[in-house]
Amino acid sequence: MALMSVVFMSMYALQTDEELAMHTLFHGKHALNRAVHAAAQQSDQDKLAEGIYAIDESKAKSVALQYLQANLRLDAANHPLPNTFLQDEVVVELFKIVNEGEVFPYTYTNSAYGYSVTLDRPGVIMFIRLAFPRTYTVLQPITWRIKCSAEMVF
Repeated sequence: MALMSVVFMSMYALQTDEELAMHTLFHGKHALNRAVHAAAQQSDQDKLAEGIYAIDESKAKSVALQYLQANLRLDAANHPLPNTFLQDEVVVELFKIVNEGEVFPYTYTNSAYGYSVTLDRPGVIMFIRLAFPRTYTVLQPITWRIKCSAEMVF
């Protein structure tokens, strides 16, 4: 009977960790999606006055980080705030702006990360690395590379 209890508790811990892991992954994807979409909407006002659709690169990066930090509850260095679920730094592995200097449709390919996207207008591409803080030690450590892109809306 004791053996069955141990097996049952191990299976329960595994199921709990798997569900929390999926929830964490989706939360990270949604946070990155919001950040990239916000960044892609940062118009360069000087170029827009000339009729050129372009993204203001410094504003875009700043806004993307602000959205990511707000949605994942991170500090300015992308470390989790005290008493939050995440435990490890969220690493921005790639932040790329595809701007008006490119010929559209523009296909961005990153074979190292297995990612390809075609943009029809200026846009932003961003990758982050997010680690799952395991509740139990039943699962092996999980780290995701989450990828997202968004185009300027006009």
